[in-house]
Amino acid sequence: MKLDVTDQAIQWFKEEVLVEEGSAVRFYVKIYGTSPIREGYALAFDVHNEAIDGPVGEKFEQSGLTFYVKEDDLWFFEGHDLIVDYDEKMDEVAYRYPENK
Repeated sequence: MKLDVTDQAIQWFKEEVLVEEGSAVRFYVKIYGTSPIREGYALAFDVHNEAIDGPVGEKFEQSGLTFYVKEDDLWFFEGHDLIVDYDEKMDEVAYRYPENK
């Protein structure tokens, strides 16, 4: 699994979620949602300023921000990567799950 966050998504996090340099954004699996790769599960995020606890499965760092998925949530992405992008029409982040090779 590879994690990538576009520049437009990073800008959205800074402007809409007020994520500041040095912060970390964790993407995690939540039950009772929907996604194109796992029925009954969806992806969510939270932001924190303290040190990352527990093993990190995948990490992306840019513009002083850290985006990551914990090792425990990697099962969700089996066979897929995660691209966090910005959807201009919806004015929110959008998750894309291309198959990994």
